[in-house]
Formats: sequence, C-alpha cells, structure tokens
Amino acid sequence: METVIQKWGNSSAVRLPKPLLKTANISDSDKVQIIATPNEIIIRKAEKRHVPLKERLRGFEAAYEAEDTGLVPAGKEIFW
Repeated sequence: METVIQKWGNSSAVRLPKPLLKTANISDSDKVQIIATPNEIIIRKAEKRHVPLKERLRGFEAAYEAEDTGLVPAGKEIFW
C-alpha cells in the first residue's frame, strides 16, 4: 500500500486506513511503539506489561493508620 506523508501542524502525518489497522490488530487509542531505522519506520502495538503489586508498591514506605471519619450507621451498615 502506498500513501503520502502530509504536513500536520508543525509535524508530519500518515493516515492509516481502517483495514490496515484491522489486519495489524490495532485500534484507535491503542498505544503503539514506533521504531525508526534508515529508510524504515515500524509501528507496532505496545505490549501491555503486567506489573505485579509487589513491584508497584516498591519504594512505598508511608505508614497507614485508619482515621475516625466520624460517620455513624444510618441503617444496617457494619463498621469494622
């Protein structure tokens, strides 16, 4: 498929037809990775890396203490 690079503000843009995106399993708003080499630009869907909770909390050292919110039951709520 051939297309033309066009000016878009201070940048340049290429329009990607829907059938091309469908073939690549890429949708609007998907994150992509762009790799440039001489005479070539590769666009690939970004990998969704699962970040375990342990890794997400690495470096978090704040002490947590529950505080009294002053709320009182209005029905059959159970406050721990």
